[in-house]
Amino acid sequence: MRDRREELKRPKTESQEIPEKKESRKGEGQISDLSLEAAFRDAPRFFLPEEGIDELAGRAEINGEDVGHIRNALRMREGERLLLSLGDPSKAVDYLAEITDLSGESVGLRILGKKISRQELPSRIILFQGLPKGEKFESILQKAVELGASEIVPVQTARTIVRLDEKKAGKKTVRWNAIALAAAKQSRRGMIPKVTEPVSFSSALELSRSLDHLLIAYEKAEGMEKTRALFRAIFPGDSVGVFIGPEGGFEDWEVEAAKKAGAQVISLGARILRTETAGPAVLSALMLMLEPDA
Repeated sequence: MRDRREELKRPKTESQEIPEKKESRKGEGQISDLSLEAAFRDAPRFFLPEEGIDELAGRAEINGEDVGHIRNALRMREGERLLLSLGDPSKAVDYLAEITDLSGESVGLRILGKKISRQELPSRIILFQGLPKGEKFESILQKAVELGASEIVPVQTARTIVRLDEKKAGKKTVRWNAIALAAAKQSRRGMIPKVTEPVSFSSALELSRSLDHLLIAYEKAEGMEKTRALFRAIFPGDSVGVFIGPEGGFEDWEVEAAKKAGAQVISLGARILRTETAGPAVLSALMLMLEPDA
Protein backbone atom coordinates (compact mmCIF):
# COMPACT_ATOMS: atom_id res chain seq x y z
CA MET A 1 0.00 0.00 0.00
CA ARG A 2 2.90 2.29 0.86
CA ASP A 3 4.61 1.61 -2.47
CA ARG A 4 1.41 2.49 -4.32
CA ARG A 5 1.09 5.82 -2.48
CA GLU A 6 4.70 6.70 -3.26
CA GLU A 7 4.13 5.83 -6.89
CA LEU A 8 1.17 8.19 -7.08
CA LYS A 9 3.27 11.00 -5.57
CA ARG A 10 6.09 10.63 -8.10
CA PRO A 11 5.88 12.98 -11.10
CA LYS A 12 4.94 11.36 -14.36
CA THR A 13 7.73 10.86 -16.85
CA GLU A 14 7.49 11.27 -20.60
CA SER A 15 7.13 7.53 -21.01
CA GLN A 16 3.98 7.41 -18.91
CA GLU A 17 0.67 7.69 -20.72
CA ILE A 18 -1.60 10.48 -19.51
CA PRO A 19 -5.24 9.88 -20.41
CA GLU A 20 -6.51 12.67 -22.63
CA LYS A 21 -9.89 14.27 -22.12
CA LYS A 22 -11.92 13.21 -25.09
CA GLU A 23 -14.26 15.75 -26.64
CA SER A 24 -17.25 14.70 -28.61
CA ARG A 25 -17.13 15.76 -32.22
CA LYS A 26 -20.14 16.70 -34.20
CA GLY A 27 -20.66 15.81 -37.84
CA GLU A 28 -19.66 18.16 -40.57
CA GLY A 29 -21.93 21.21 -40.79
CA GLN A 30 -23.23 20.87 -37.23
CA ILE A 31 -22.75 23.47 -34.53
CA SER A 32 -23.09 23.22 -30.76
CA ASP A 33 -26.27 24.17 -28.95
CA LEU A 34 -24.50 27.11 -27.27
CA SER A 35 -23.17 28.38 -30.59
CA LEU A 36 -26.60 27.98 -32.15
CA GLU A 37 -28.28 29.93 -29.34
CA ALA A 38 -25.71 32.73 -29.57
CA ALA A 39 -26.19 32.95 -33.33
CA PHE A 40 -29.97 33.16 -32.96
CA ARG A 41 -29.42 36.02 -30.51
CA ASP A 42 -26.74 37.98 -32.33
CA ALA A 43 -27.10 37.39 -36.08
CA PRO A 44 -28.53 40.23 -38.22
CA ARG A 45 -32.18 39.71 -39.17
CA PHE A 46 -33.69 39.72 -42.63
CA PHE A 47 -37.27 39.25 -43.77
CA LEU A 48 -38.13 37.31 -46.90
CA PRO A 49 -41.24 35.84 -48.54
CA GLU A 50 -42.22 32.26 -47.79
CA GLU A 51 -41.14 31.11 -51.25
CA GLY A 52 -37.61 32.27 -50.42
CA ILE A 53 -37.19 29.36 -47.97
CA ASP A 54 -37.05 25.71 -49.05
CA GLU A 55 -37.15 24.01 -45.69
CA LEU A 56 -37.11 20.48 -47.12
CA ALA A 57 -33.93 21.17 -49.08
CA GLY A 58 -32.46 23.17 -46.22
CA ARG A 59 -31.85 26.14 -48.50
CA ALA A 60 -32.91 29.79 -48.72
CA GLU A 61 -32.31 32.72 -51.04
CA ILE A 62 -32.35 36.47 -50.50
CA ASN A 63 -33.04 38.82 -53.40
CA GLY A 64 -33.54 42.55 -53.93
CA GLU A 65 -32.13 45.45 -51.93
CA ASP A 66 -31.02 43.23 -49.05
CA VAL A 67 -28.34 41.69 -51.28
CA GLY A 68 -26.50 45.01 -51.52
CA HIS A 69 -26.98 45.62 -47.80
CA ILE A 70 -25.44 42.25 -46.94
CA ARG A 71 -22.48 42.74 -49.29
CA ASN A 72 -21.72 46.44 -49.01
CA ALA A 73 -23.09 47.72 -45.70
CA LEU A 74 -22.59 44.69 -43.47
CA ARG A 75 -19.66 43.35 -45.57
CA MET A 76 -20.68 39.80 -44.81
CA ARG A 77 -18.81 36.86 -46.32
CA GLU A 78 -19.53 33.25 -47.14
CA GLY A 79 -19.70 31.20 -43.96
CA GLU A 80 -21.21 34.00 -41.86
CA ARG A 81 -24.66 33.58 -40.36
CA LEU A 82 -27.85 35.58 -40.43
CA LEU A 83 -31.40 35.23 -39.20
CA LEU A 84 -34.40 34.82 -41.50
CA SER A 85 -38.03 35.57 -40.71
CA LEU A 86 -41.17 35.48 -42.83
CA GLY A 87 -42.43 38.65 -41.14
CA ASP A 88 -45.85 37.07 -40.63
CA PRO A 89 -47.16 36.92 -37.03
CA SER A 90 -49.11 33.74 -37.88
CA LYS A 91 -45.82 32.03 -38.83
CA ALA A 92 -43.57 33.14 -35.99
CA VAL A 93 -40.49 31.07 -36.84
CA ASP A 94 -36.87 32.22 -37.03
CA TYR A 95 -34.39 30.43 -39.28
CA LEU A 96 -30.65 30.55 -38.70
CA ALA A 97 -28.82 30.38 -42.02
CA GLU A 98 -25.24 30.39 -43.27
CA ILE A 99 -24.19 32.27 -46.40
CA THR A 100 -23.02 29.82 -49.08
CA ASP A 101 -22.99 31.98 -52.21
CA LEU A 102 -22.44 35.71 -52.73
CA SER A 103 -21.36 35.58 -56.35
CA GLY A 104 -24.61 36.33 -58.16
CA GLU A 105 -27.52 38.77 -57.87
CA SER A 106 -28.90 36.87 -54.90
CA VAL A 107 -27.50 35.50 -51.64
CA GLY A 108 -27.54 31.72 -51.32
CA LEU A 109 -28.02 30.29 -47.83
CA ARG A 110 -27.95 26.97 -46.01
CA ILE A 111 -30.44 26.61 -43.16
CA LEU A 112 -28.74 25.55 -39.92
CA GLY A 113 -31.71 25.52 -37.59
CA LYS A 114 -35.05 27.05 -36.69
CA LYS A 115 -37.02 27.94 -33.58
CA ILE A 116 -40.23 29.66 -32.57
CA SER A 117 -39.71 33.43 -32.49
CA ARG A 118 -39.80 34.99 -29.02
CA GLN A 119 -39.45 38.55 -30.25
CA GLU A 120 -43.10 39.55 -30.14
CA LEU A 121 -45.34 40.72 -27.33
CA PRO A 122 -48.15 38.29 -26.52
CA SER A 123 -50.73 40.98 -27.29
CA ARG A 124 -51.76 42.70 -30.48
CA ILE A 125 -51.38 46.46 -30.04
CA ILE A 126 -52.64 48.96 -32.61
CA LEU A 127 -51.58 52.60 -32.42
CA PHE A 128 -54.18 55.01 -33.82
CA GLN A 129 -52.03 58.09 -34.24
CA GLY A 130 -53.49 61.50 -35.09
CA LEU A 131 -51.49 62.60 -38.13
CA PRO A 132 -48.98 65.31 -37.11
CA LYS A 133 -47.13 67.89 -39.18
CA GLY A 134 -43.86 67.35 -41.02
CA GLU A 135 -41.82 64.23 -40.40
CA LYS A 136 -43.02 63.67 -36.84
CA PHE A 137 -45.09 60.69 -37.89
CA GLU A 138 -42.00 58.91 -39.20
CA SER A 139 -40.31 59.27 -35.82
CA ILE A 140 -43.44 58.04 -34.03
CA LEU A 141 -43.62 55.13 -36.45
CA GLN A 142 -40.05 54.04 -35.75
CA LYS A 143 -40.57 54.14 -31.99
CA ALA A 144 -43.89 52.32 -32.22
CA VAL A 145 -42.27 49.46 -34.14
CA GLU A 146 -39.39 49.27 -31.65
CA LEU A 147 -41.84 49.16 -28.73
CA GLY A 148 -43.89 46.29 -30.10
CA ALA A 149 -46.89 47.79 -31.92
CA SER A 150 -48.49 45.32 -34.34
CA GLU A 151 -50.08 47.96 -36.56
CA ILE A 152 -50.01 51.72 -36.92
CA VAL A 153 -53.03 53.60 -38.26
CA PRO A 154 -52.58 57.29 -39.16
CA VAL A 155 -55.81 59.14 -38.34
CA GLN A 156 -57.19 62.37 -39.80
CA THR A 157 -58.79 64.08 -36.81
CA ALA A 158 -60.58 67.40 -36.43
CA ARG A 159 -57.33 69.16 -35.49
CA THR A 160 -55.11 67.46 -38.04
CA ILE A 161 -53.35 70.12 -40.07
CA VAL A 162 -51.94 67.83 -42.77
CA ARG A 163 -54.52 66.79 -45.34
CA LEU A 164 -53.37 64.19 -47.88
CA ASP A 165 -55.18 63.50 -51.12
CA GLU A 166 -55.45 59.90 -52.36
CA LYS A 167 -52.31 60.09 -54.51
CA LYS A 168 -50.12 61.62 -51.79
CA ALA A 169 -51.54 59.24 -49.19
CA GLY A 170 -50.59 56.26 -51.34
CA LYS A 171 -47.00 57.45 -51.77
CA LYS A 172 -46.69 58.27 -48.08
CA THR A 173 -47.99 54.84 -47.10
CA VAL A 174 -45.36 53.11 -49.25
CA ARG A 175 -42.65 55.18 -47.56
CA TRP A 176 -44.08 54.57 -44.09
CA ASN A 177 -44.09 50.80 -44.61
CA ALA A 178 -40.47 50.94 -45.78
CA ILE A 179 -39.60 52.77 -42.54
CA ALA A 180 -41.51 50.15 -40.55
CA LEU A 181 -39.54 47.39 -42.30
CA ALA A 182 -36.20 49.06 -41.50
CA ALA A 183 -37.24 49.59 -37.86
CA ALA A 184 -38.37 45.96 -37.59
CA LYS A 185 -34.97 44.77 -38.80
CA GLN A 186 -33.09 47.11 -36.47
CA SER A 187 -35.13 46.12 -33.42
CA ARG A 188 -35.08 42.40 -34.34
CA ARG A 189 -38.84 42.10 -34.55
CA GLY A 190 -40.33 38.74 -35.53
CA MET A 191 -42.89 40.44 -37.77
CA ILE A 192 -43.23 43.53 -39.93
CA PRO A 193 -45.85 45.87 -38.44
CA LYS A 194 -48.29 47.19 -41.00
CA VAL A 195 -48.90 50.90 -41.61
CA THR A 196 -52.27 51.63 -43.18
CA GLU A 197 -53.29 54.54 -45.33
CA PRO A 198 -54.70 57.50 -43.36
CA VAL A 199 -58.30 57.03 -42.22
CA SER A 200 -60.95 59.32 -40.75
CA PHE A 201 -61.59 59.39 -37.02
CA SER A 202 -64.94 57.64 -37.44
CA SER A 203 -63.32 54.93 -39.58
CA ALA A 204 -60.63 54.45 -36.94
CA LEU A 205 -63.31 53.90 -34.29
CA GLU A 206 -64.94 51.28 -36.52
CA LEU A 207 -61.59 49.50 -36.95
CA SER A 208 -61.11 49.43 -33.18
CA ARG A 209 -64.46 47.89 -32.22
CA SER A 210 -63.20 44.29 -32.22
CA LEU A 211 -60.33 45.00 -29.82
CA ASP A 212 -60.46 43.90 -26.19
CA HIS A 213 -59.29 47.25 -24.79
CA LEU A 214 -59.47 50.73 -26.25
CA LEU A 215 -57.59 53.63 -24.65
CA ILE A 216 -57.66 57.30 -25.59
CA ALA A 217 -55.13 59.73 -24.12
CA TYR A 218 -56.76 63.02 -23.14
CA GLU A 219 -55.11 65.96 -21.43
CA LYS A 220 -58.32 66.76 -19.49
CA ALA A 221 -58.42 63.32 -17.84
CA GLU A 222 -58.05 63.59 -14.08
CA GLY A 223 -55.99 61.42 -11.77
CA MET A 224 -53.64 58.54 -12.48
CA GLU A 225 -55.22 55.82 -10.35
CA LYS A 226 -57.93 55.06 -12.93
CA THR A 227 -55.28 54.93 -15.65
CA ARG A 228 -53.17 52.52 -13.59
CA ALA A 229 -56.23 50.34 -12.96
CA LEU A 230 -57.02 50.24 -16.69
CA PHE A 231 -53.45 49.17 -17.48
CA ARG A 232 -53.56 46.50 -14.76
CA ALA A 233 -56.71 45.07 -16.38
CA ILE A 234 -54.82 44.32 -19.62
CA PHE A 235 -53.44 40.78 -19.70
CA PRO A 236 -51.11 38.94 -22.11
CA GLY A 237 -53.11 37.86 -25.14
CA ASP A 238 -55.55 40.78 -24.95
CA SER A 239 -55.75 43.08 -27.96
CA VAL A 240 -55.32 46.81 -27.33
CA GLY A 241 -56.01 49.97 -29.32
CA VAL A 242 -54.36 53.26 -28.34
CA PHE A 243 -55.68 56.60 -29.63
CA ILE A 244 -53.27 59.55 -29.61
CA GLY A 245 -54.24 63.01 -30.88
CA PRO A 246 -52.22 65.24 -33.23
CA GLU A 247 -50.81 68.62 -32.20
CA GLY A 248 -53.56 70.26 -30.17
CA GLY A 249 -55.07 66.96 -29.08
CA PHE A 250 -58.64 65.79 -29.58
CA GLU A 251 -61.82 67.83 -29.73
CA ASP A 252 -64.21 67.12 -26.85
CA TRP A 253 -66.74 65.57 -29.23
CA GLU A 254 -64.12 63.13 -30.51
CA VAL A 255 -63.43 61.94 -26.99
CA GLU A 256 -67.16 61.49 -26.38
CA ALA A 257 -67.51 59.54 -29.64
CA ALA A 258 -64.60 57.31 -28.60
CA LYS A 259 -66.21 56.69 -25.21
CA LYS A 260 -69.46 55.68 -26.90
CA ALA A 261 -67.43 53.23 -28.99
CA GLY A 262 -66.09 51.66 -25.78
CA ALA A 263 -62.88 53.63 -25.24
CA GLN A 264 -61.54 54.41 -21.79
CA VAL A 265 -59.97 57.84 -21.22
CA ILE A 266 -56.45 57.75 -19.77
CA SER A 267 -54.18 60.40 -18.32
CA LEU A 268 -50.47 60.63 -19.13
CA GLY A 269 -49.70 62.63 -16.02
CA ALA A 270 -49.64 66.27 -14.99
CA ARG A 271 -47.37 67.31 -17.86
CA ILE A 272 -48.52 67.99 -21.40
CA LEU A 273 -46.74 65.65 -23.78
CA ARG A 274 -46.04 66.33 -27.42
CA THR A 275 -47.86 64.04 -29.84
CA GLU A 276 -44.54 62.41 -30.78
CA THR A 277 -43.97 61.61 -27.08
CA ALA A 278 -47.44 60.47 -26.04
CA GLY A 279 -47.72 57.36 -28.20
CA PRO A 280 -44.29 55.93 -27.26
CA ALA A 281 -45.06 56.69 -23.59
CA VAL A 282 -48.20 54.53 -23.65
CA LEU A 283 -46.53 51.79 -25.68
CA SER A 284 -43.60 51.71 -23.25
CA ALA A 285 -45.96 51.18 -20.32
CA LEU A 286 -47.76 48.39 -22.17
CA MET A 287 -44.49 46.73 -23.15
CA LEU A 288 -43.23 46.68 -19.57
CA MET A 289 -46.48 45.11 -18.41
CA LEU A 290 -46.86 42.54 -21.19
CA GLU A 291 -43.30 41.53 -22.03
CA PRO A 292 -42.79 37.90 -20.96
CA ASP A 293 -39.77 36.85 -18.91
CA ALA A 294 -36.84 35.71 -21.03
